[in-house]
Amino acid sequence: MTYLFNQPSAFASELIEGFVAANADKVRQVPGGVVRSTRSQAGSVAVIVGGGSGHYPAFAGLVGQGLAHGAAMGNLFASPSAQQIYNVARIADNGGGVLLMFGNYAGDVLHFGQACERLRSEGIPCEVLAVTDDISSASVDEIEKRRGVAGDLTVFKVACAAAEAGYDLARVLNVSRHANDRTRSFGVAFSGCTLPGASHPLFEVEKGRMALGLGIHGEPGIKETDVPTADELAEIFVDRLLSELPQGINTVEGQRVAVILNGLGTVKYEELFVVYRRVAQLLDAAKLHVVEPDVGEFVTSFNMAGASLTLMWLDQELETFWCAPANAPAYRKGSVIVAEALSPAECVEQTEETLPQASAESQESAQRVLQLLEAVAQMLQANAEKLGDIDAVAGDGDHGIGMERGVLGAVEKAREVAARGAGAGTLLCRAADAWADKAGGTSGALWGVALTALGTALGDQHQPDAQRVASGVRHAQEGIMHFGKAKVGDKTMVDVLVPFADSLNDAVAQGASLTDAWLTAAQVADSAAQATAQLLPKMGRARPLAEKSLGTPDAGAISLAMIVNTVGNLLNDNATADQGV
Repeated sequence: MTYLFNQPSAFASELIEGFVAANADKVRQVPGGVVRSTRSQAGSVAVIVGGGSGHYPAFAGLVGQGLAHGAAMGNLFASPSAQQIYNVARIADNGGGVLLMFGNYAGDVLHFGQACERLRSEGIPCEVLAVTDDISSASVDEIEKRRGVAGDLTVFKVACAAAEAGYDLARVLNVSRHANDRTRSFGVAFSGCTLPGASHPLFEVEKGRMALGLGIHGEPGIKETDVPTADELAEIFVDRLLSELPQGINTVEGQRVAVILNGLGTVKYEELFVVYRRVAQLLDAAKLHVVEPDVGEFVTSFNMAGASLTLMWLDQELETFWCAPANAPAYRKGSVIVAEALSPAECVEQTEETLPQASAESQESAQRVLQLLEAVAQMLQANAEKLGDIDAVAGDGDHGIGMERGVLGAVEKAREVAARGAGAGTLLCRAADAWADKAGGTSGALWGVALTALGTALGDQHQPDAQRVASGVRHAQEGIMHFGKAKVGDKTMVDVLVPFADSLNDAVAQGASLTDAWLTAAQVADSAAQATAQLLPKMGRARPLAEKSLGTPDAGAISLAMIVNTVGNLLNDNATADQGV
């Protein structure tokens, strides 16, 4: 369990504040995460790493000379929003372009991809790289679907050292891809982690048993076995990793490898050293030459009891960058010349937000939209635990928490801009940014896309009517399918959104009022959400555990159905007062 916290909702922000206070000589806090507090070489590539909080030393602990220039940090186990990533990258930019690096999780892919597009649109060269080292999460034939786990460190280290050495963006990207291609990891767990304020772990392993192939966000392993001895665990690790050689490695004999034995939160250093004793023996017997191995905690899963082994198969260039000096709060290697600290004036960031002018009709409609958001927030708060339980069957159980964070952030922002005279479109667009920012994760990104599409369709000059709303929902569907890459049948919210959008647009086209059309479409959404119970997931964290989810509906599909029904009920209540909303 987690012993020391204040408000669970404030845990992530408070840990960042404390981390920066303890490491002010190396990092400073900015909106969305942390950046170096020291001067970087002008014109060099800035490497930004990131993901959810709860993985320390990743990601903030890896910011410093020889390592990352910044880290974007989301809530616990939730990817940072595109806005957070953009903020960190823009502030850390040295003029040589930006490389965004993260583990290969759907929410991170969405948010980092959106941030990359925004940076490029502003003339900042930008590339992205998702680490895919976890051999348990997909086969070699689908290697691009693998998760990023402790191999994050080896790939980050190579990329950052290349940037420090003066490589341009294209060369930094190429050597980072090469490092990723040559990195493999495998992990096990003895018990799941318990987040602050939670009453039970994200998953549980029967006493005396061990889960193989876990994920670092609390995803259950792919199968279980009896807990081995330390030597037996070392043999499992080495056997699994040597059974799959990266392309271009034809024999292990004489190969040089970087090695990380990583504790996931509760397994302590002394235990890790006992395991590494046997790992070293086995690698030596295989005639592998180990280069500067690391044993400790590098990419954790909060307080999960577990460990993982990572190998990066080296060549001369990779070895040079793996051994290059670094000085970050949680990772030091070799000796660096201490960089000059930035002056206080250089650390001040100017932020100013203006709102587009809106008509009186749109401002009035914005109050109605705010009322709808508040009703949705009340419903999601009441159902957060239920949604989490559905998600935990084959995922990490955080869907309810994420939706609650997102909608509360959206409501807070909507109230603020409504009080300043925002129109309905701007209110939804700003609420969308706040939802994505506070929720993180895949659902945060997708709901940000959805509300932005709807807000853009409504605009700030006209009172919303059935046609504009239906068109906005269609654009939301198209945006979510474009960014999320899901299609009908993949067991996602798309299985509800498509039939809902179809039904709504058909009814409006036939002359139905917005309220009647919405209520009809909401019934379709309900049926579609329940039908996802019979589907096997083909996207996201549930995909490796697809069979476990059979018979249980998708959490994102259920929450979408709940939301459209909540909106429909309120529209019905208000229909006589305002037929246009």
